Amino acid sequence: SPPAAVSQVTVRDALNQALDEELERDERVFLLGEEVAQYDGAYKISRGLWKKYGDKRVIDTPISEMGFAGIAVGAAMAGLRPVCEFMTFNFSMQAIDQVINSAAKTCYMSAGSIPVPIVFRGPNGAAAGVAAQHSQCFAAWYGHCPGLKVVSPWSSEDAKGLLKAAIRDDNPVVMLESELLYSVPFEMSEQAQSKEFVVPIGKAKIEKPGTHVTLVAHSRPVGHCMEAAAVLSKEGVECEVINLRTIRPMDIETVEASVAKTNHLVTVEGGWPQFGVGAEICARIMEGPAFNYLDAPAVRVTGADVPMPYAKILEDNSLPQVKDIVFAVKKALNI
Repeated sequence: SPPAAVSQVTVRDALNQALDEELERDERVFLLGEEVAQYDGAYKISRGLWKKYGDKRVIDTPISEMGFAGIAVGAAMAGLRPVCEFMTFNFSMQAIDQVINSAAKTCYMSAGSIPVPIVFRGPNGAAAGVAAQHSQCFAAWYGHCPGLKVVSPWSSEDAKGLLKAAIRDDNPVVMLESELLYSVPFEMSEQAQSKEFVVPIGKAKIEKPGTHVTLVAHSRPVGHCMEAAAVLSKEGVECEVINLRTIRPMDIETVEASVAKTNHLVTVEGGWPQFGVGAEICARIMEGPAFNYLDAPAVRVTGADVPMPYAKILEDNSLPQVKDIVFAVKKALNI
């Protein structure tokens, strides 16, 4: 049989495809946020959707995260399935009461009688040269809270499949995208381009098998891990790269199985070190069966413990680079 058709699709187009397909599939789905309609989206994720679906389904909001997140949560409680876009997750701080106190806790506090099927999505973490107030990673913040599901895609396939899964899920889902990945093309299989393609929430993906060390990352740092793995491979070190995809619920089993094979663990993230995603992975590995397989302490590679500087050279030094991952692997392997 001929090989399946594979095409290059940017993360932006994959997200646009997912929104288009889900708006078409279910009339309860609607998108709201700043600039999402007439302007086609601040990052052009919602390009063409307002023209296609109109004012009731794609809604421009005033610049008031607390207001439109509240409207969206109320709509979800009343049976609709809103997709609420934050222009950057830093501004979800304005609406954190709605996200946590209203969306995340309501199903539990109503003994399951009020589901809140809502997706909060938008760019998370550092972009380029946008300084401290636009550069924070919220994976650890939202991953901390029961009642939420939290997903963090890397590739176009992740982005499309996780967004579709998130919209169809009856729980509130926080989807943390990376602005710097929006225009990056990834290979997408024919299967991934079908309307029924979803990526199950809560399952990590092994992007590259390896035998010497386990690298675990989410979002943009997965790409850095792949680059570091290519560099290390030339030196005879084979890294297994795990793309978490989901922060909560965390697929610790995939990490455990990998650590049992490689006996070494390095976690990589763009967020801050204290109470971070890597800290949680290390704790879970230490508490579980994989701890006995570790031949060396786990190593965390994280963003610097500072608010993001504005100057480019300082910004570069505040985020994990390929060289930092290579260094961490050599430290873990004692080479």
